[in-house]
Amino acid sequence: MRNAVITMTLLIIFSGFQQVAAQACNATECRQFDFWLGNWELSWTNKEGQPVTGKNSIAAILDSCVIREDFSGPGFRGMSVSVYNKRQGKWQQTWVDNNGGYLDFAGEFSNGKMVLARAAETPQGKRLQRMTWYNITPDSLDWDWELSDDAGKTWNLAWRIHYRRE
Repeated sequence: MRNAVITMTLLIIFSGFQQVAAQACNATECRQFDFWLGNWELSWTNKEGQPVTGKNSIAAILDSCVIREDFSGPGFRGMSVSVYNKRQGKWQQTWVDNNGGYLDFAGEFSNGKMVLARAAETPQGKRLQRMTWYNITPDSLDWDWELSDDAGKTWNLAWRIHYRRE
């Protein structure tokens, strides 16, 4: 009888944890990056002006609380994890790649755009970096990587990628 009571108690507690986990990331803010989910064909122009293609696979993982990105292009691979931080009211993303790169971003979805940014220390001083997802439709979107050396007064486009859903 005692074992049955313990087992029932554990089942009730576990069931409660499952319900909380299932609801943890259902808030509207937590679903703002869902436009990015899926498999994408990418196209951009390299520094030499030549067209380049790649792939990006984006999935919701860990009870749909985390967005995982797997990027591949010629000679370059990387991944990121993104999560909505309810305490800060911001999206946070961590990027790593096969060149040993590590970047951390924070930002928000506003006016139909997802914008994540960071400050980086360089030998020349502080540089701001930002990524913007925009022109978002069910089957395509655009992504820009921009840099600012004047505290965000002006931004210079470094890389633009067009996404087309596979």
